[in-house]
Amino acid sequence: MPKTPILSRHRIDPRKAAIVACLCWTGFAFFTWAVPTGHTQYIDRIGLLFWRAGDLRPLGPVKLLEWVRDLTALGGSLLITSFTTMAVVALFWLKCRREAVLLALTVLTGSVVNTLLKALFGRPRPEIVPHLTEAGGASFPSGHSFNSASTYIALALAFAALSPRAGVRHTLIAAAIVLSMMIAWSRVWLGVHWPSDVMAGWLGGAAWAFTASALLYRPAQRVAAITRPDSPEQP
Repeated sequence: MPKTPILSRHRIDPRKAAIVACLCWTGFAFFTWAVPTGHTQYIDRIGLLFWRAGDLRPLGPVKLLEWVRDLTALGGSLLITSFTTMAVVALFWLKCRREAVLLALTVLTGSVVNTLLKALFGRPRPEIVPHLTEAGGASFPSGHSFNSASTYIALALAFAALSPRAGVRHTLIAAAIVLSMMIAWSRVWLGVHWPSDVMAGWLGGAAWAFTASALLYRPAQRVAAITRPDSPEQP
């Protein structure tokens, strides 16, 4: 007997998603102007040197470095791809094709956009403090920050749609926001990004996830309708 599809959906209001996306895009646009024109130099230097010892390494126990490296790994391509793949498979298994398609589109297109932005700005990474983890490529916007924000917020939006309780939905989205912000912060702590890199990256990634929620819902819904097993066959 075929599994009964989950029919209840409680997706975030697209108007609210659009408002949040516009606010994040505004912040991102500010940094795309401020960084090339040199308006973030002071805050970048102060932020990068904050809470560091005489050898320019962050203050705190040695164990903290291991924890921060574990945290920053959550924004790396391996774990981002793994979590997204597992989430998409789980959503398809739950017959949530709309959410699965939207999640896959958000993460894939977001990664491409971030890569193009890095190539466009070509900002070098900071060299005034030691790099405490491996990092390559351009610095602006931070890829870990952009991809973690776009992925984890998109994950939260997808799975929040399965709960009828607003408190659960809000908690999932808030947790994704906090986690992605912590990943962004870890890049500055490890000395591989300027503060403006991670702020712009997080704002861009969050904007991408909420924009997808507001605008890509209809295409994803159409794909879900076409692939629904109980839908009539297409001619």
